Amino acid sequence: MVIEVRNVWKIFGERAEEVLRAIQRDNLHKTKVLERFGAVVAVRDVSFAVKRGEIFCIMGLSGSGKSTLVRHINRLIQPTDGQILIKGQDIGALPTEALRTLRADQIGMVFQNMALLPHRTVRDNIAFALELRNTDPFTRHQLADRMLETVSLQGYGDAMPSELSGGMQQRVGLARALAADPAILLMDEPFSALDPLIRRGLQDEFLALSQTMNKTTVFITHDLDEAMRMGSRIGIMRDGEMVQVGTPEDIIIHPKDGYVADFVQGLSRLKLVFAHRIMEQPETYNKTHGNLAEVDTWPQAHPQADLNSLVSLIVGQDCPIAIRDDDKLAGIVTKDALLKGIQGPSS
Repeated sequence: MVIEVRNVWKIFGERAEEVLRAIQRDNLHKTKVLERFGAVVAVRDVSFAVKRGEIFCIMGLSGSGKSTLVRHINRLIQPTDGQILIKGQDIGALPTEALRTLRADQIGMVFQNMALLPHRTVRDNIAFALELRNTDPFTRHQLADRMLETVSLQGYGDAMPSELSGGMQQRVGLARALAADPAILLMDEPFSALDPLIRRGLQDEFLALSQTMNKTTVFITHDLDEAMRMGSRIGIMRDGEMVQVGTPEDIIIHPKDGYVADFVQGLSRLKLVFAHRIMEQPETYNKTHGNLAEVDTWPQAHPQADLNSLVSLIVGQDCPIAIRDDDKLAGIVTKDALLKGIQGPSS
């Protein structure tokens, strides 16, 4: 694992360690802690791990603790208790200089507010981290120009940030984070202030970049549609706790509680649920519906085909869909199963 968060707590207020002991002893809720101690439980016993190349989305309502949590990963915030490991190294044990090096070399951060330096050109903004590393001007400008091409801003190197649109400034911020070639990207609501079309375009660009550059990303958002679209896996937070972690499909199919179920209730399942979730085993289908003599003439799909593509295959057909994996018949999807899969569980 590239990132491991182990039983992390963050309590803001005086006597934080005493408050933590009281919570663990008496199982106090956030509101009781505030009443009794005047302290705020921002993160409560959170654990998760992120694999290399994964986009791990953390989502929740305002005040759920997601932005506080992500700032623990590069130790901008010190936890009250728990550990954060980067590539197996406990960053809480690092001295100041080693922590500074880790942040400069291994971790890039992209915020909603890009905080571009207004008196510097776009090229110099992108190259700023390299400048802090004492990289020579020729090399850092070359790298900056390469990053400009990566985020489709070639030709804008000499422009000032004030001359760019909001979406272009977001790209500059992303290019600045990528210029230092970090293994890890921490992205805190990077696209939330943008218009929907620009936002979706930048999501597409980032997904393509992520696949090409194989960065390990923790992506913070309050938007469930964005989390479902961007995340390899998603962690849903409430009142400082991590309520559920899973793939988008896991969460929409098996919400852990009513809170998560309410979150996903209005989502379209067409591109989030896949054939393997709704197919019958061939033996079961054979017992229920008859033999499979004509299965080779039926529409064919892979177990990872989404419901949307299955709909396209079955329109106008009187037969089911054969689900094949490496030429082996893995299952059968009937029209009834497809309709139930689209509808989801009855309320």
